[in-house]
Amino acid sequence: MPYVSVSFPSAAAGIASACSLYIILIMTLMCLIMYSKQRKKAYLSMVTAFLFIMTYESLNIHFAFSNNPGRSFEWAADIRIISFLLLNISVYQLYRRMNKAAYTIFSAMLLLFLLPLLSAFFPSMGTGWQSLYLDVYPLGILVVGAAFIWRRIGQRGKFAVGMAVYFVYIALGMLSRYTEHHSSWMDSTLVWLPLVYYTVIFLILFERIVELMQSIYRSSITDGLTNLYNRRFFTKQLNRYVDQGAKVSMIFCDIDNFKKLNDTQGHHQADLVLKQVAAIIDEEVAEVGLSGRFGGEELVALVVDKRAKVAQIAERIRARVAEETIVTISVGYSTLRKNVTGEELVQQADQAMYRSKTTGKNKVSPYRSPSSKKEIEETGT
Repeated sequence: MPYVSVSFPSAAAGIASACSLYIILIMTLMCLIMYSKQRKKAYLSMVTAFLFIMTYESLNIHFAFSNNPGRSFEWAADIRIISFLLLNISVYQLYRRMNKAAYTIFSAMLLLFLLPLLSAFFPSMGTGWQSLYLDVYPLGILVVGAAFIWRRIGQRGKFAVGMAVYFVYIALGMLSRYTEHHSSWMDSTLVWLPLVYYTVIFLILFERIVELMQSIYRSSITDGLTNLYNRRFFTKQLNRYVDQGAKVSMIFCDIDNFKKLNDTQGHHQADLVLKQVAAIIDEEVAEVGLSGRFGGEELVALVVDKRAKVAQIAERIRARVAEETIVTISVGYSTLRKNVTGEELVQQADQAMYRSKTTGKNKVSPYRSPSSKKEIEETGT
């Protein structure tokens, strides 16, 4: 971010630059760690911008506490501007891949940035306009940010705040340099605005990393088609509840005639039906347990709320599927008993579902132990 050290109080300027440098160092480490894991180009763009920023902030610290606090380098403005452009590109890349439109816009901005260098090769262009051009050029970056980047990223509120802070900085800087209007509050504001801007960038980066980590974790424990928990995670949670001695119940659902549906109407229609059934199961158990996909057309639910009545939940699931979709389901359920493992509980619910499947389909059956009289009568053993 632009920084003019000529008229700033040296101590305040040095402290502000030191704080800014610390934030930039943290963000650089974050980006390097994330790049090592994801190889996302946005992190490299940010690291490049941060290296430029760290260079001139280090110089600001040096001159703020040296005997020549008013000294500065002529090329510092170039470094500041290119770092701001790279930061905007990297924020865009955090959410979107670079396409033709993005490459065209950012390439044009880079060429416009290099325009003052042409004056060295074409004397007819004259001199003296470069400084004003570099003051105005960042406004073009703001326009691109508002018109192109803002609509295509998340965290629009934070991005807008960052753009507003940067605009205020440019306006105050130009007011200080090109007019006689000058005051101590303006100097103080210009000293601390870069730190505010870097803080906004830090918040954007941090929240985006958290979003990506949550997305990666979510994808590792859920089924990609139905968005229910996958078998591995579901079984892990089931065993955890069983080990704790919690009173849980297992509901096992199987879509009737699913293979026929797949063969006659195609995979797309079958996947759509599967997602519809999964959504119904998830809605019915969302407040009392969790749902998962065991594989194929087998969908399961674990009821962990002691107050919930598993038979009623299973029946609501069956009824809603029959009413809201083009298929029916066979359902079985079992409640955890003493000395029963998680795997055995799944098997019991599966057996109950199989009885529903073999005795007419589109029905709900509870698990009955083979020793019970009712089970003996139904099986004839």
